[in-house]
Amino acid sequence: MVRDSAIPPESFEEILTWLDPDREVAGTIYVQLRSDLEQIFVWNRCSDPEGLTDDVFDRVSRKVHELRKTFVGDPKLFFYGVARNLIKEEAKKRKVRESLDDIRPTIDNPTTETDEETAQMLEEFLDSCLQKLSNEKRELILSYYAREKQAKIEHRAALARQLGISVGTLSVRALRIRRTLEQCIKRCLDRRVQGK
Repeated sequence: MVRDSAIPPESFEEILTWLDPDREVAGTIYVQLRSDLEQIFVWNRCSDPEGLTDDVFDRVSRKVHELRKTFVGDPKLFFYGVARNLIKEEAKKRKVRESLDDIRPTIDNPTTETDEETAQMLEEFLDSCLQKLSNEKRELILSYYAREKQAKIEHRAALARQLGISVGTLSVRALRIRRTLEQCIKRCLDRRVQGK
């Protein structure tokens, strides 16, 4: 997802100067560095390589004034270090992301229903719980889980753009709604078991 960078023009100029005093050489390094960072994020199976590359530059831009005075060595190494930290953050987020298809609360008191009946019951509970959400939240969660594989990634990036938020913020919102649904389904199951 390409987004408008939050880098102020003066910070961008300072980044270029840090990369190389020659403006033309600095521009070439900048373009290659962006490409390298995106490729690193792709290799690490990150969901939004372009957006994460923007994040790297945003984070560096906030420190570039001090970095130019204190950092020793090739500036590109600092960018790679920031990218490595973002990859770690992404890995943590990935652990908590699951699809709605995986909502399978444990049933403490198993019933004698067949798997097909249980699946139908869970589907009914999910529908009921979805109806309890606000229209905005229901539309967001259904849209968030609407696609699969590469189409899912592109769809989520488009959804985030449409809402004017980052893909990470969108993921957090979806996770919160998902937890609300899981709790609702669990309550439905508990009531069903107690009613038997």
